[in-house]
Amino acid sequence: MPDEPIPSRPFRMGRRAVVWTSAAVCTAALVTVAVPVMRHYEIPPFSQKGDPITYGRPLAAATGGTGRSGDGKVSSDAGTVLPTGPRAAFKVAHTLDDGTHIGVVTLHGKKSGFTGKVWVWAPKAYDDPKYANSGFPVLEALPGGPGFPDNYWTDPGLKLEESISSWYRSGRSKPFLLAMPVLNPAPDTNGLYWDGSDIPGQPRMGTWLTQDVPDLMRANFRTLKSRGGWGFLGSSSGGFAGLKAVLKDPGRFKAVLASGPDIVPDSPLWKGHEKQEAQNNPELLAQQLIAHKGPDVYLGFQVGTRENPETIAEVKKFVATYGKGPIHTDLHVIQGGEHNAYTYVPAMGDGPIQWISKHLEGPTASG
Repeated sequence: MPDEPIPSRPFRMGRRAVVWTSAAVCTAALVTVAVPVMRHYEIPPFSQKGDPITYGRPLAAATGGTGRSGDGKVSSDAGTVLPTGPRAAFKVAHTLDDGTHIGVVTLHGKKSGFTGKVWVWAPKAYDDPKYANSGFPVLEALPGGPGFPDNYWTDPGLKLEESISSWYRSGRSKPFLLAMPVLNPAPDTNGLYWDGSDIPGQPRMGTWLTQDVPDLMRANFRTLKSRGGWGFLGSSSGGFAGLKAVLKDPGRFKAVLASGPDIVPDSPLWKGHEKQEAQNNPELLAQQLIAHKGPDVYLGFQVGTRENPETIAEVKKFVATYGKGPIHTDLHVIQGGEHNAYTYVPAMGDGPIQWISKHLEGPTASG
């Protein structure tokens, strides 16, 4: 009789092996969950904060900023200014969930003489091959409050950058480059602020915002030659600074989206400098632009119904009085909205971002 086959015994894992295997599975699961969370909150060693960063294609320093390669072939669209350099030493300040970075650099302003921080952001579209030869529109985003030593538009929690990307994907917004400088040269101790202006005897914050910061963007990004590629976005005192900049220098800037802005300069530092204060007053600047019949500018406003009634009244009065001739205005009233950026950002998607996108240029797809 042939030998009876020995029944196979089911494999039994020892208790210790079961414990270690379970622990490994749990650890793997925790890592899978924890790593994205730690990246989101930028917890070392999963953070890129402080790492060097550059944007887009290599700078056009070798072309002298002409947009032509060494063999003379045009390498950019006619309306585009290639990055001229020198390359700024940007470092990662924040990494957003879509992988884009907010960079930061300390800029020594050659024209203002002021030194301060500037944060920048480029959407994913900036690296899209179809826009490889095109300049992008720039919005200079100015904060309210102290505006120093930080710019609150860089806070990922406000979702400004994330929202611009989302609005672009849904066809509501241009894929804007953002420049986010400090607004003031120091904290607002004792109620001091500089109205985004060149107040005599003070740091030249007007020149910083309207010349040095745009020069930084031109040096490092593909931008547009036309003033139609340049605008402002700001809230409160930052909204005032952007509004005033467009009216004061309409040859360089075409549009602004100002949320809950001041309408007239009111820094205590203007005392004794009434002539210069008048030269930085949006109401007077609007009168002059209307008298000169241009150039056309586009002034978008947002106010919340729960803001200071005086702010609401002043904005409505400005729109009613000066929204004519070359001054084109748009007013968005946010029902239940308060005087803060958490109100203003989502409200932009309900019309204002489409409005300013309509009046600014670029980018242009190739082919």
